[in-house]
Amino acid sequence: MFIVMEGGDGVGKSTQLSLLQQDLQKRGYRVTVCREPGSTRLGEAIRQILLHERSLSIDRMSELLLFMAARAQVTSEVIRPALARGEVVLADRFLLSSIVYQGYAGGLEIDSLREIGRIATGNLQPDLTILLDLPIEEARRRRCGEPDRLESESALFHEQVREGFLAEACRSEGSIWVVPASQGVEELHQQILTRVEYLLKEGSSPG
Repeated sequence: MFIVMEGGDGVGKSTQLSLLQQDLQKRGYRVTVCREPGSTRLGEAIRQILLHERSLSIDRMSELLLFMAARAQVTSEVIRPALARGEVVLADRFLLSSIVYQGYAGGLEIDSLREIGRIATGNLQPDLTILLDLPIEEARRRRCGEPDRLESESALFHEQVREGFLAEACRSEGSIWVVPASQGVEELHQQILTRVEYLLKEGSSPG
């Protein structure tokens, strides 16, 4: 099963992904975790350019294609092999992030983004996308350390990101599950774990 954790910067994706991984492994599931961009040598090199190389001017389309290159690599090198082995794959972001960040907030044409993403991933679709939702001011207060290049975008950009995520959830027919991230860490984790365990036991996709 392929499960993706999505949401704006600062909503707690990494924390919840780690807790979910630990509890699933305790229950005997084989779990592979990956992040975007990253989790391959190529992906980590692209991550450094996209998020931390401030001396480069990166056009929005160039930004998109770099994300897609990293996504194509992690799909073929990590995600598909793990799924073929019968493992649960947990991903910190996938195609939805590009649709929202480079599309809704970045101004690129969304239908074209979907098609490029379909090609990059070989039309791989998550069984469940968990969207952690939080007002942008609260999310900003939660962030730790120096903001990366995308985290440093304007408040308007991040508001458009949030609106884009919620708009995509509305059109997803249940495959994107919106979870308020304002609740406590453990409460949120238990809510996510209950849903994921149900899907794993049923062996079916949401919808």
